[in-house]
Amino acid sequence: MLKLYIGNKNYSSWSMRPWVLMQQAGIPFEEVKVRFDGFDPASDFKTTMDRVSPVGKVPVLVDGNLAVWDSLAIAEYAAERFPDKALWPADRAQRARARSLCAEMHAGFGQLRSLCPMNIEAHLPEVGARLWAEHEGLRQDVARLVQMWRDALERQPESSLLFGDFSVADAFYAPVCMRLLTYALPLPADIAAYVARVRQLPGVCAWVDDALTECDFRDFEEPYRKAR
Repeated sequence: MLKLYIGNKNYSSWSMRPWVLMQQAGIPFEEVKVRFDGFDPASDFKTTMDRVSPVGKVPVLVDGNLAVWDSLAIAEYAAERFPDKALWPADRAQRARARSLCAEMHAGFGQLRSLCPMNIEAHLPEVGARLWAEHEGLRQDVARLVQMWRDALERQPESSLLFGDFSVADAFYAPVCMRLLTYALPLPADIAAYVARVRQLPGVCAWVDDALTECDFRDFEEPYRKAR
């Protein structure tokens, strides 16, 4: 069986992407959670992950003797390994758009990612309001999200996901949806509705339920709180 190495579900946005993708698609895998205890070379986390992949980070998908690291590479591998799951849109143009959205998430949205780290258990609307007022880059990142999501959704039937059926793109933006909810960042109604649909996906619900039961406060992942 495939093994997926992940970090803490409350904090690890990159781990969430392939986990939700495979869970939602019904791809069987064994979860191996490696607790965040720090990221220096002597930490248990780094010691464990250095034995699994050359970069020593999560996520990592292990299939026999093959280790696939990086969330986008894992998504592509899963799509090739399980073509019947239709993880990318069937239409070539839609598939290209979906890959473009994933690549943009992979490389962009630096202000959103740095200022609003994923923290599923937390509810930080006051922090979100302050960050929104103080950081133009954050507002620009959210404006770009609104633009790209609206463009994709307008091509689909009402109440759909980004490319109609669930795809890699929705899995890739699931942690972004969680950030938007945690920090209560302002969204137009149609985009807030998409966020709500992603939040209700069974794969996302399963991840969130696990995150809420972790009770593992990691101070180095918490720029805005001193305790849970």
